[in-house]
Amino acid sequence: MTDLTVLVDRCRDGDQLAWEGLVRRFQGRVYSLAFHYLRDADEARDASQETFIRVYNGLERYSGETFVPWLLRIARNCCLDRLRRKSARPPASDLQADQADELQAPGPGPEESLIRDARQAMVYRAMAGMSERGREIILLKEIQGLTFPQIAEMLEQPVGTVKSRSNRARLELAKRVLALEPSYGANRGTL
Repeated sequence: MTDLTVLVDRCRDGDQLAWEGLVRRFQGRVYSLAFHYLRDADEARDASQETFIRVYNGLERYSGETFVPWLLRIARNCCLDRLRRKSARPPASDLQADQADELQAPGPGPEESLIRDARQAMVYRAMAGMSERGREIILLKEIQGLTFPQIAEMLEQPVGTVKSRSNRARLELAKRVLALEPSYGANRGTL
């Protein structure tokens, strides 16, 4: 058994410390996913909280499938539910590129962080202009690190369709990044 399996089993048995550990382990990933869908920090926090409530209530029905895709599917569904409820009223504001800095964890030195942050902000700006389908595939595959079969199951699409959309989304993202910063094409810099 993996440590995650043990942790989930302990949560099922009502161990509050195990539940706290599970939430701490995945709260960043859930918040990040929610923020990308909802583009609002407060909404993302609310969706994250709702996600963990649904996970807690659904632990008894959890069938032992891979936990992370199950968790992210719940988070995605919470976000889509919130977006559907808000569809009647437009968002107050779009995501500003500098808001992506809120997602940064401490790490490398200031200069490296500045370069990385600028590149990341550019990618997020480029993603903001992408189609919803393309942005979702990039988010799930490249940012959340899910496999094609996991994404296919989550989106209820064939794996081949997901692979094709992923390829188109990556090309769309690359074109948008190059439109924002043409020097990347000349330097072939890594995003």
